[in-house]
Amino acid sequence: MPLSVSVITPSFNQGRFIERTIRSVLSQQASGKLDYFVMDGGSRDETVEILKRYGDFLAWVSEKDRGQTDAVNKGIARSAGEVIGWLNSDDIYYPGAIRAVCAYLESHPDIDAVYGNANHIDEQDRIIEPYPTEDWDYTRLMLNCYICQPALFFRRRVVERFGPLDADLHYCMDYEYWLRLGAGGARFARLPEVLAGSRLYADNKTLGARVNVHREINDMMRAHLKKVPDKWLFNYAHAVVDGQGVPRSDRVRFPLLVSMGSVAAAVRWNRGISREMAATVWQWTGSAVRSALKR
Repeated sequence: MPLSVSVITPSFNQGRFIERTIRSVLSQQASGKLDYFVMDGGSRDETVEILKRYGDFLAWVSEKDRGQTDAVNKGIARSAGEVIGWLNSDDIYYPGAIRAVCAYLESHPDIDAVYGNANHIDEQDRIIEPYPTEDWDYTRLMLNCYICQPALFFRRRVVERFGPLDADLHYCMDYEYWLRLGAGGARFARLPEVLAGSRLYADNKTLGARVNVHREINDMMRAHLKKVPDKWLFNYAHAVVDGQGVPRSDRVRFPLLVSMGSVAAAVRWNRGISREMAATVWQWTGSAVRSALKR
């Protein structure tokens, strides 16, 4: 029997993009039934008028919610498809994405979640760069979120086993979910096909709040792993210093500030610094001192 698919789009004031998102879903060819749910958080732009125009082809609501994660969970609860996709209201599927996913899952009944390659795209859908996707490896996933969220689909049995997304998270709810599934033994597979475009622009949520994103990732890592990997502590320190407007070309101030920020982050989340972090910070500090002496 062909697999049925439900796609969930959380939405809020993304009227300039959402029609492209909708069209990318409705143009998909699926071997089984395809249901589409747009969960809008009470948009005040043109979103609702666009949704009304497509009302014969999708189910939608527009009402106040607790944010993106809550909207996705509400959509999943309303849906019935055997396979679930989650596509934000500024992202797109590429042609044939759902057909490729279903074909793989139909022939691999043991796989719980499948993800493909993706592109970062700009406001005009032009490709900025390929998303840095990697083959499945749980240990690597703890260090790097190499799964592009719109390019991943999971079976309903995943939700039945592991529950919904963590509604207390606002930035890394997808990353936390992949880690939760991986830790619990869910089976992942990667498709060597480009399935989705993930939009990057100045005021989108992730780019517009880098420090908050990394703070939430560190909190989440601490809760799940009892310790935050050094890589994420370094990422947080870099985001903080970038936010202070210190240019990376400043070979004295930038490495010194990142070094101090990394140590402070390690103390905050890990109650101390690792031997590897100490060596890296020593190297950065020495480089900064040498650069200062050359001035």
